[in-house]
Amino acid sequence: MDRSKLYRRFHTLLIANRGEIAVRVIRTARAMGLRTVAVYSEADRDALHIAVADEAVLLGPSRARDSYLNIERVIEAARRSGAEAIHPGYGFLSENAEFADACAKAGIVFVGPTGAMMRAMGSKSGSKLLMEKAGVPLVPGYHGEAQDDATLAKASAKIGFPVLVKASAGGGGRGMRIVRKADELLASIESAKREAKAAFGDDRVLIEKLVQNPRHIEVQVIGDSHGHLLSLFERECTLQRRHQKVIEEAPSPTLNAAQRDAVCAAARKAAGAVGYVGAGTIEFVSDGKDVFFIEMNTRLQVEHPVTELITGVDLVEWQLLIAAGEKLPMTQDQITLRGHAIEARVYAENPGKNFMPSVGKIRSWNVPEQAAGLRIDAGYRAGDTVSPHYDAMLAKVIAWAPTRDNAIDRLTHALSESDVRGVVTNIPFLAALVGHPAVRANAIDTGFIERELDHLTAAPKPPGALEFAAAVAAILQSEAEADTDVAKSPWGTAGWMPVGRRQRVFTFRQGQGSEQRIGLHYGKGPATLVLGGREIGFAAVPGVAQGIDLTLDGIKSHVVAIMEGHELYVRTRNGRFDLHWVDPFGGDDEEQVGEDRIVAPLPGTVVALLAEVGTKLEKGAPILTLEVMKMEQTLRAPFAGVLKAIKCKVGDIVGEGVELAEIEPADG
Repeated sequence: MDRSKLYRRFHTLLIANRGEIAVRVIRTARAMGLRTVAVYSEADRDALHIAVADEAVLLGPSRARDSYLNIERVIEAARRSGAEAIHPGYGFLSENAEFADACAKAGIVFVGPTGAMMRAMGSKSGSKLLMEKAGVPLVPGYHGEAQDDATLAKASAKIGFPVLVKASAGGGGRGMRIVRKADELLASIESAKREAKAAFGDDRVLIEKLVQNPRHIEVQVIGDSHGHLLSLFERECTLQRRHQKVIEEAPSPTLNAAQRDAVCAAARKAAGAVGYVGAGTIEFVSDGKDVFFIEMNTRLQVEHPVTELITGVDLVEWQLLIAAGEKLPMTQDQITLRGHAIEARVYAENPGKNFMPSVGKIRSWNVPEQAAGLRIDAGYRAGDTVSPHYDAMLAKVIAWAPTRDNAIDRLTHALSESDVRGVVTNIPFLAALVGHPAVRANAIDTGFIERELDHLTAAPKPPGALEFAAAVAAILQSEAEADTDVAKSPWGTAGWMPVGRRQRVFTFRQGQGSEQRIGLHYGKGPATLVLGGREIGFAAVPGVAQGIDLTLDGIKSHVVAIMEGHELYVRTRNGRFDLHWVDPFGGDDEEQVGEDRIVAPLPGTVVALLAEVGTKLEKGAPILTLEVMKMEQTLRAPFAGVLKAIKCKVGDIVGEGVELAEIEPADG
């Protein structure tokens, strides 16, 4: 492919984003011979996307509105670095028409559609009116400009409950609420508007009929400035939680060939209604028979890799060629479908605590190497810090294979071998989800995860002999590396003695469960472990990637065991386990937090107070709402009682662990 025209248009590309997508764009841009410029906030001074770019420019403070969302600062960074083009990635300013206009005014190439195209398709309400005129099927709903409560209530009653309240300018599930009864409507609208205003600066909403047991189907489209518009098949993104996609795959296992042709034709018609230029996605909802247009995303999608793997197309490369004025390098007939791809989004969040975002320093980062059929798009590495200021996505694990079953197998294996420590991640949840029989059978809808949540986030099973042996081996390895009393250690050959035997006892606890004592005998002859009154052979040597090659009772296994203070993370063929080592030499006290205090689980902003001091509360009653990582989290009463004190006000920015409210037990 001749890229000389690309270089005549621009040589330097600024990537107005961070994390995984910034790294991914930089990778392709550098392969095309472009000079790359990263931008960053004070929170991202040591981030991976800075390390992989040729240059980097500081935008400003940690808050997104003072850095990544500040149009003037991004434009100035382009001027200072000599960048002639800007790629916005996804999120942040990627669908901001004012930003696209500002780039054009400054003489900078915006890698994406024009501001006018964004305005036409970026508004959920406006785009639906446009699609209605173009003959694209729509979900029944209200898309009008009037936003008063009376109008929205009347429209909802006409549509019929249940309805879906959606932020008109939104995406990613923000500003979206399901309303099943009329008396829940106004509170849901208020909450959706507040979240939409915070996330997008626009609190307008629309109302749609809730499609029961829906599936989410979307079509990748891309157009050039010469009038050519292509579709690159469809993706299925039905596995969602809180309207956020979790697993995506391509092609959809739900559609047959005729349905695939029909939905792709509808997508081209939708994009053609505005003469679309650039990469975009037409999203549909399906009730199992028909598909209905719901919105267009006028940018690259998070899940674009699955489309790249089944078509062989680098969508970022095509975006850059189009931005340089080139024609699309292929025709519709040349786009062919090959195999099946499936992607899982890895987030720093705790599935066991209602998916609360997790922040902090990543102490270890072990994921499989990229290989044929396996792609890892990551924005973090060991030593990086996950900030509370931005989206919590760490990476995407994407698998390709000739068949869907084989792709699922490959993804399952990759997830099972991924270990990220220091922050809590959703990797075990993803592994359970991808391995669920209903997922393999494609017997799912967008509510599947919520229905199966208890199963998918079930407490781990109790550890057994293999797990305790791995924990013992990890402690011994840690002691040997620290060179503490090595002569008495059974690690490797250091504990061998010509005569006599030594013994040692290790005590472990899983969660708040009972303690388990493990005996270790070593010295002359092979080491043994005593578990449950049974003595079995034990040997261990260091493996790769924080692994240990462990031989227990004559069976050799490769296990992963990571020790962090007195906490141990163990991964064996039986699953993942967290153990606490009860150190007999002290240093094992744990801070206790009184249950009568409501504290901030993470840094955030207080956006709503939902109860007054003196109010009698049932267990689970809402007390206040925090905005954490651009998502609202409602803190609730842990038991029935009386709200004794509120120690914050709306607008307060609070740190992790700060006391926000106090409850007095009902019998107190």
